[in-house]
Amino acid sequence: MYGDAATVRKILTESGDTWAVVGLSNNERRAAHGVARVLQRFGKRIVPVHPKAETVHGEKGYASLADIPFDVDVVDVFVNSDLAGTVADEAVAKGAKAVWFQLGVIDEEAYDRTRAAGLDMVMDRCPAIEIPRLG
Repeated sequence: MYGDAATVRKILTESGDTWAVVGLSNNERRAAHGVARVLQRFGKRIVPVHPKAETVHGEKGYASLADIPFDVDVVDVFVNSDLAGTVADEAVAKGAKAVWFQLGVIDEEAYDRTRAAGLDMVMDRCPAIEIPRLG
């Protein structure tokens, strides 16, 4: 388990409300689309990050984390595990407070690097499942 209950709670309640959602596009069949909507319902500002830089759920999209002209608190990662480590490194460089790898996204080396850089991290979990449990 990569993310104990205390870390999950901290990211969802204390790390901040601006969430960059990497892999979010207007494709409604993708999990990122629904998860981003849930995050919005719980008061999070979502920032779509996708090569297409589409506006999603009313929020302007960016092609990369580096292109976002403001701070992000949490980077929620919806890319394949083989690409996720690079995104985690970009999150560290961006100054995020936490990284969240979605269900099925696992990169133990990226987890270790990200934690060593001082960020909180959860891996192989879904915030849309976890956030309603906080109540």
